[in-house]
Amino acid sequence: MTDTVKGPASYFPSIEAKYGRSIVEWNDLIRTSPLTKHMELVSWLKAEHGLGHGHANALVAHTLAQTGSK
Repeated sequence: MTDTVKGPASYFPSIEAKYGRSIVEWNDLIRTSPLTKHMELVSWLKAEHGLGHGHANALVAHTLAQTGSK
């Protein structure tokens, strides 16, 4: 029996397939951005990298949770 991936990570396979970057690459981009607030980062990913809102939100939520940021 396989566990179903839940939360932001459930978007990761489609993010990698659609945008051609690994999740590690997206995490690095988010971490090195001068922006720090969740919605600022979401807006930046949408405007600069063409991500949809759900995908951008999932990446930011996951990355900020790893770093303990808000």
